Parts: sequence; structure tokens; C-alpha cells
Amino acid sequence: MPFDHNDHYHPLLLRRIPQGPGRALDVGCGSGRFALRLAAHGLTVEALDPSAAMIEAARARPAAPRRPDPAPTAPRAPLPAHAPPPPAEPPRVPLTREGAHLPAALAAGPPPVTPPPVFRVGDITREPLRPGQYDVVTALASLHHVPFGPTLARLRGALAPGGVLVVLGCFRETVGTDLLWNAAAVPYNALARAGTRFREGGRPAAPPTPPVAEPTASLPEVRRAVRRELPGAELRRLLLWRYLLVYRAPGRRSGPRPGPWAQAAGRDR
Repeated sequence: MPFDHNDHYHPLLLRRIPQGPGRALDVGCGSGRFALRLAAHGLTVEALDPSAAMIEAARARPAAPRRPDPAPTAPRAPLPAHAPPPPAEPPRVPLTREGAHLPAALAAGPPPVTPPPVFRVGDITREPLRPGQYDVVTALASLHHVPFGPTLARLRGALAPGGVLVVLGCFRETVGTDLLWNAAAVPYNALARAGTRFREGGRPAAPPTPPVAEPTASLPEVRRAVRRELPGAELRRLLLWRYLLVYRAPGRRSGPRPGPWAQAAGRDR
């Protein structure tokens, strides 16, 4: 796959997002790569994109494979009389009232299986959003396609108490400081692309191309809109013609987070 500026920042974005359980909305999901990573993060994900072709490509992506159940153990062969005693087994803990036991290392059970993202065609400017609907909202290189300030306000309202909005955004370059950043970004970008070609054997697969729109707001204009709509948000410029916006809604998420075993059991009911 060719080098992609948005994919390059996926690890940075995921570090700002609390692990699930929780509900997430990915705005302008494109071909679905980040939505799948959110699902692997333990979140139940809805992913929207106005392009039917991109949603079709996203649905074609395989979900993360489910961890297989452990294979049954073979019966032990009898030991000869002169053989040394077998090593002690690991401590066991009861898991059921009937007295079934498992080694302590497996007592927590398998990790929870998060459902794959739900991909659907949708326009965030028209999407009905309920107050407090999502614990996480993400938007990667998509908000410059829509009215920026009003959309920020809508996404803020959809956050649950303590929820987080994470935006990887694009902006219109201007003179001055932008030229200095470009001087650093251009060689880094060339090296990253060369590294990707090397890893892919020089034959990167051509992914579906999302609709492209040039950003119209400069970074100072983006900052002003963020200060107005998202008081207390963090906004910083990144190297590859992107910025990172992180906003946390006031309050705290209600209730303790259940452990992995409890999460899996709840989904099986």
C-alpha cells in the first residue's frame, strides 16, 4: 500500500483514545482502515462516509480475526516406574460453581471479541446525532469537506461526559512559517514514501481514492474556530501537512469499566 499521511499518524491518534468498551463514531471513514483499528481498540464503531464507493471498499476489508479457542490437551502417557515425578502444575482457580478449574494464567478468560465496524453512507452535516451518544468521535482528513465550526459544535454535543474528540485535520498553507515547515516535511515525506516502496517490493497496491477537496481554512483560522467551539481543546501542528486536535468533554464516564471476562460475558447474553 502506498505511503499515506493519515495512516502514518494512526498510532499517535490511538494513544489519545481510551480503550473500550465504549461507542465510537468515525467521520469520513474512507476505506475503513482507522475504523478497524478503533474496533481492535475495544470500541463499538459506527463509520460514516458520503461516498458509496468508499463504504463498499471499507466493507470489503476483513475484520480482525477472532482468537481461536485453545486446543484440547492430549492424554498423558503412563510414566515408567523409574521416571522422576512430573513437574508441579501451575496453580488452579475455580471458575464455576460445579468446580471446573483452569490454570491461573487462563482464569481471566479470552479477550473480548469486539464486533466489526458498521460502515454506512452518511453525511455528518445531516446525520441525526443524539446528545451524549458517543464516547469517542474521530475524523481523519474529513472536516475540511464540511462547514468546520458548525460541525465541531455538532460533534461536541454528541460526546458523552468524559468523551474524547480526536481530529487529524488539513489546512490551507500560507506564507512565512508554513514555508519553514515544508522545508522539513518534504524530505521526510520522500524518505517515508521510499521506505514504503521498499517494504512493498516496489509494487504498492492502489487503494480506492476518496474524494479530494482542498482545505480553505488556514491554521490560524482553524485555531480561532477551535477556541470558539471547543474551549480547552489541544491543537498542535504536525509535520506532514496535518494538525492534531484533541478535545475532552467535561465530566467523567459513568460507572467502572468492566474487566475483559465480564465484557465477553455481557455480549454473550
